[in-house]
This record gives sequence, structure tokens and C-alpha cells, in this order.
Amino acid sequence: MPTHVQQQEPTKLACIKMILPVRDALEILSGKWKLPIIISLSFGTKRFKQISSDIQGITDKMLSKELKELEINQMVTRTVLNTFPPAVEYSITEHGRSLEKLIVELHSWGMQHRKKIIGK
Repeated sequence: MPTHVQQQEPTKLACIKMILPVRDALEILSGKWKLPIIISLSFGTKRFKQISSDIQGITDKMLSKELKELEINQMVTRTVLNTFPPAVEYSITEHGRSLEKLIVELHSWGMQHRKKIIGK
């Protein structure tokens, strides 16, 4: 086998090994609403309408869908309170909190990008 092919294979394998987990993460966090929901809940347990008021532009239908997906992926928990009428609260899980460093880095990059593009 030629030398250049031998050198490319480990690089290709390393590339694939890097891409797969990133794709997994993006699949779970895809869309423009999941990270804002996680950020909202990182400030404390909230009811549906409290989350909705934190995130401008999200519809109740979309919020409900995204919360269900985040719950399936163990990023948030849904607790039905024993009240009348029944109330529901959402909380971030430890697994959801594991995104804190990523969110801080995204915030920092977003601020730098905003300054570069907008000049503010």
C-alpha cells in the first residue's frame, strides 16, 4: 500500500471518531429552542408559562414538543404537583447541567461574533 494512503487512513478514522459524537450531540440539541430552554431551567425549576415568558418567540406548541424531547433525552424532568388543579414543573437534570461549559463557551463565542459582525 502506498505511504500516502496509510497516512490518510488514521486521519480519516480520527475524523469519523470526532464527527459521530458531535452529530449525536447536535441531534439531541438541534433547533433554536432546546438550548434556550435548558438555559432557562438552569436558573431554577419553572412552570410551563414561566419558561415560555423567558424565551421570546417560542409558541406553546413548540415549547411542549421541545420539553418532551428534552425529557426523553434526560435533560429535563417533568413533575406533576399534587394540587388542584394539577400543576407541572420542569427542572434541569444533572445530565442537562453537564452542558454548562458548552453553554458558557457558546455565549462567549456568540458575544465575540456579534462584536465582529455588528461592531457592538
